[in-house]
Amino acid sequence: MLDCASSFFTYETTKSVVVKRRSLGIINRIVQALIIIYFVGYVFLYEKAYQDRDTGIESAVMTKVKGFGFYDNYLMDVADYVTPPQGASVFCIITRMVITRNQTHGRCHEADKKFNCSTDKDCEKHLSSNLASGKITGKCVTEAQRCEIEGWCPAEDDTKKMPPMKEAENFTIFIKNSIRFPRFNVTRGNIRPKMENKNTCLHHPVHDTSCPIFRVGDVLKYAGVEFSNIASTGGEIGINIGWVCNLDLGEKKCLPKYSFTQLDSAFKHNSFSKGFNFRFAKYYMSEDGREYRTLHKAFAIRFDILVSGNAGKFYIVPTLINIVAACTSVGLATIFCDIILLNFLKGSEQYKAKKFEEVSGSVSWSESHELHMGSQMLKEEVKNSDDSGAYSIGYSAGQSTCA
Repeated sequence: MLDCASSFFTYETTKSVVVKRRSLGIINRIVQALIIIYFVGYVFLYEKAYQDRDTGIESAVMTKVKGFGFYDNYLMDVADYVTPPQGASVFCIITRMVITRNQTHGRCHEADKKFNCSTDKDCEKHLSSNLASGKITGKCVTEAQRCEIEGWCPAEDDTKKMPPMKEAENFTIFIKNSIRFPRFNVTRGNIRPKMENKNTCLHHPVHDTSCPIFRVGDVLKYAGVEFSNIASTGGEIGINIGWVCNLDLGEKKCLPKYSFTQLDSAFKHNSFSKGFNFRFAKYYMSEDGREYRTLHKAFAIRFDILVSGNAGKFYIVPTLINIVAACTSVGLATIFCDIILLNFLKGSEQYKAKKFEEVSGSVSWSESHELHMGSQMLKEEVKNSDDSGAYSIGYSAGQSTCA
């Protein structure tokens, strides 16, 4: 314990040692150069560590779909196939529907073949089932050989195969996006002034990257999705708007970049709950006061507009912090060379003896006199080195080491 305590209350000071070995000097300069290249090339130029950054973007999105299509011999417009109708950042384009007309409250048989029956006992085991059409009563409708339900009748039969609306591939989506970086009080929008003079445009990743109007078929192609597949089962597509801005170049250079992805790609090989669908109903009242509805099971392409932002601007505090970090990291080259010098080079024991010297807290007169006489004897062999404040000792054998 006393040894631990005495070693704790000690002071270590650096000792400048010059080692005249060309190989070690080359390694030292190479390591220093690599550290400098890393900070200058990656930290400052690529990562722009001299900038203050703002990632807390404020964003607003408005969307509008245009196009006409035919489904089940009916002409459909935006009010028929887009939901919700408010033009939000998440919306659906319906491409296929299963329509059950003239439903009213009552009792009828289930349409699904899973509920085949011959007696009531076959239906009692389905009493706890949750169905879209209604609630199982536990009785068997012998004429249809299906279990009876109580709810909206007739029951929905989603086994009907209807072709999707092919015209949906040519529908267009207009996206209006405005953002603000509150830290720098910078506001930008994805509609530039020169677009106002254009009657129409269509987004292209090479020829027209700034146009905010997208063709549905092109969006699916950029996301790697076949229209024929997703139109039948539905799915989810993400339109990403990225605002990565270097405000040192001016606010006019702060422009959005669009990218596209299939958000439900993790489930495209699943047979359970494949695609995307939902139900909605339209209600009306007959002359005799009875309520009816038309039920729609809609298979739709859901579009999610995702906005992200990252803006940077020169600021003195991160600049100084990273300059200090760079200057400090250059010293790692010395540590690396010390490891090589003290462990792997020939004569490492000599280097350890010259590099590390232990001095007690109190020095007697005789010890001080011996140290003074020893320093007088060494002066004859000492040569000034090229490094300031350091000395190198030359041996008669021609080897170079340090003191």
